[in-house]
Amino acid sequence: MPELTAQVARAVAAWGPYPLAMRVRDELGELFADAEFAEGFGSRGGPGWSPGQLALVTVLQFAENLTDRAAAHRVRHGMDMQYALGLELVDPGIDASVLSEFRTRLVRHRMEEKVLDLLLTALKDRGLVKSGGLQRTDSTRALAAVRNLNRLELAGETLRATLETLAGAVPVRRPAAADRLVDVILSAAAA
Repeated sequence: MPELTAQVARAVAAWGPYPLAMRVRDELGELFADAEFAEGFGSRGGPGWSPGQLALVTVLQFAENLTDRAAAHRVRHGMDMQYALGLELVDPGIDASVLSEFRTRLVRHRMEEKVLDLLLTALKDRGLVKSGGLQRTDSTRALAAVRNLNRLELAGETLRATLETLAGAVPVRRPAAADRLVDVILSAAAA
């Protein structure tokens, strides 16, 4: 954890309710080790984002009901997310497409339940959830919600890209109704 990130994030967090992302880092530490994802994320190729960090972003994204675009924005601009991920304050963050690619790779390597299982193990080890309790631990429900979000967001982004391509090809002002339709689809994805 960069010292400056920790110092600034804690100072900012003192002005309101302590952010979830920071509580996760403080209570659970580095939650997802990259070694847990080694079978799906090899060491070949250029440097990329840590699968452990992407898993944490995915968990926080689900907890805060964020679209991929909103989650990427929070990683780039939210000091609490930078703190939780152990990033420098000047880190450029991620592109929203990285989150979708991460989840796709998890599914391709049949690792889709690993994130939830690791989270539940960490919570159980610290006595925050109990076996046989009332907590819902069904990863199928969480996965289905994320898949639906991905599909709806993909539809909205496809519509936006199509409208922008058409606007470039045909020099006519795009109707405001088209922009509102994209906003409705993307806000439905965020809801």
